[in-house]
Amino acid sequence: MDLPKRHFFRNDDGYERARAQTVWNARTPQRYPDLVFQATDVDDVVATVRYAAEHDLQIGIRSGGHSWAGNHVRDGGVLLDMHDINQCEIDADAGTAVVGPGMGGSVLAGILGEQGLFFPAGHCRGVCIGGYLLQGGYGWNSRVLGPACESVIGLDVVTADGERLHIDADHHPDLYWAARGSGPGFFAVVTAFHLKLYKQPAVIGSSLYVYPMELAEEIYPWARSISAEVDRKVELQIAASRSVPGLGLDTPGIVFASTVFADSEQEAIDALALLETCPVREAAIAAVPYAPADMDTWYAGVMSNYPDNHRYAADNIWTSASADELMPGITRILETMPPHPSHFLWLNWGPSPQRQDMAYSLEDEIYLALYGVWENPADDEKYGDWARSNMAAMEHLQSGIQLADENLGNRPAPFATPEAMEKLDRVRAEYDPNGRFHSWMGRV
Repeated sequence: MDLPKRHFFRNDDGYERARAQTVWNARTPQRYPDLVFQATDVDDVVATVRYAAEHDLQIGIRSGGHSWAGNHVRDGGVLLDMHDINQCEIDADAGTAVVGPGMGGSVLAGILGEQGLFFPAGHCRGVCIGGYLLQGGYGWNSRVLGPACESVIGLDVVTADGERLHIDADHHPDLYWAARGSGPGFFAVVTAFHLKLYKQPAVIGSSLYVYPMELAEEIYPWARSISAEVDRKVELQIAASRSVPGLGLDTPGIVFASTVFADSEQEAIDALALLETCPVREAAIAAVPYAPADMDTWYAGVMSNYPDNHRYAADNIWTSASADELMPGITRILETMPPHPSHFLWLNWGPSPQRQDMAYSLEDEIYLALYGVWENPADDEKYGDWARSNMAAMEHLQSGIQLADENLGNRPAPFATPEAMEKLDRVRAEYDPNGRFHSWMGRV
């Protein structure tokens, strides 16, 4: 059987570069597949799957490589790199697009924006839509439009036996159900996503408040108290770090950075007005209740917390716990936080509307995520367990985790309801009975 032209066995020149470049995190996992296949078209994907089946090898799949844990990089088997499957066909009249898994979400957002269209792409530049959509997809304006997987209306896939299928609500509906929320445990190769598009919001705006870290005992309980009142057009994200270099602050700060998507500027201003009611508002180091914004500005702002060529360790929880229950853990997080760009993210998410029937099935009112970020490999032991240990200490308050920031190999946790997990196992047994595709780390 012919292999894809671009392939690397373990001892080939170019193997290590091909392996390492599949991981954006500079903390590349010390795990080594037997082969790396770089697909350039669907025929390459079919050949890879059939080769793996013939040699009884498991397959890990990468689109953009932004998995913090490098879930796709495993010992033995095949690593299938889908980064160059990045086609994009837009039907503006129908409001749909067919997009390859290697397409960058920010790139897609720019292409759509030129046509007055919108899709809830991910918040970080460089994140490709493949893994992002499979794990659920919390993105721009997702509190209104829902997790991005709800806007996946179909997929083109290659199954464990090398068969090419189109799946949607009417064709292989169980596999379509599994594709929307199973993340790195999905048991087929996606070669294209069929997406529902939206009209670009008339107004994109933002607000910004920066508070001293010592006001945490006032800020987080207030944020919890208003969580159900935050207009769904507003993404209330609170990021705490040891410094805020983008604003020239060398002292610890708590940053309220909120986008708003609205039909008019007045609607945007009204939606953000709640943030002016913070009880320590007068102590803000900086305060911008409303300003016009654009996606490029927001991408730049987000990426100031996620620089290239750094080492990352992340973990997270969904929770509906009260402020009194959360504050001991938050205090410990702030006291032990490594230097910037490490940060603690609080996201007001719910209560959410009823979701579609899909594998994505677990979310809650508040999302807490920790990102340890550092440059020097010598600091791995010093900073590498900060995120995991602090989230583990708050496990009694979690309802589960989000796969976007999973750390399942080091801290197994639920990411779907028990009923959804049972169905995932049943559907996997039907479509991948021999376990051709790797499951989630931390779960056999």
